[in-house]
Amino acid sequence: MAGKVGFIGLGAMGGPMALNLAKAGHKLVVHDIDQGKTAAVRAAGAELAGNAEAVAAAVDRTILIVETTEQAQDVIAGERGIIKGAKAGHVVVCMSTIDPFAARALAETLKARGIAMVDAPVSGGTGRAQSGDLSVIVGGDAETVAKCQDLFDAMGNRTFHVGPLGSGLAMKLVNNMLVQVNTVAVAEALVLGVKAGLDPQTIYEVVRVSTGASAAWELRVPRILAGDYEPGGTIDISYKDQELETAFAKRLGVPVLLANLSQQVYQMARARGLNKEDGSAVVKVFEQMAGVTVKK
Repeated sequence: MAGKVGFIGLGAMGGPMALNLAKAGHKLVVHDIDQGKTAAVRAAGAELAGNAEAVAAAVDRTILIVETTEQAQDVIAGERGIIKGAKAGHVVVCMSTIDPFAARALAETLKARGIAMVDAPVSGGTGRAQSGDLSVIVGGDAETVAKCQDLFDAMGNRTFHVGPLGSGLAMKLVNNMLVQVNTVAVAEALVLGVKAGLDPQTIYEVVRVSTGASAAWELRVPRILAGDYEPGGTIDISYKDQELETAFAKRLGVPVLLANLSQQVYQMARARGLNKEDGSAVVKVFEQMAGVTVKK
């Protein structure tokens, strides 16, 4: 589809993703409640709109990537939401990680107005958002997904169409649950090794070529060794995702022991005031209890 593209939510993920759309030649109309976050995309040629309704009125497709289910509901169906400005035939691309059941309800509300929707959460973190190497995990009907493929190609290097609407979010929650559980295991293992007298760099080098290796190990350990907790994804966001995962599992009647247990570790980190630090900072919970420091 040609025409301008709307983009709502220009935070740590949305900002780089919008810039990659601009670099690919898409003309953007953008909105963020923090106008300071719009500067980079405005410099790249994007137009600024005052609210989600105004964005949707100016474009044929609107992307949103906000933090919570409640924010997505407000942006899509609120008093000044997309639904108020979009015409029949509009496509809403919800890239936020939200409740799959809420996403399906929003899609039904939009459908009654002749507006289509896909859920398309992404995986890869801020680094891959900047490089345009995200995985885009999509739920929706094939025809609507096809109308958005050019957008996905500009923001990511792989697109997975995993099923009907809501399936993208379900897949994202499965993936995030694994990362969060693994992150807690990584923190425990590092602190155990250091307490046993092992050099933390040696622990990293041995495990990364052994059976304990994982994506979480490669992502988290170098940051922990460097003491770098600038957020690629904050403790608060991980905790929010865990709330989604455990609630989703309850709705489906699925036991998720490790997801619930690991969530309490993130809550312990939040109680220590680590809310806005990177997810790797959960190691500080175990460091404090064990009386050691992993950082080299």
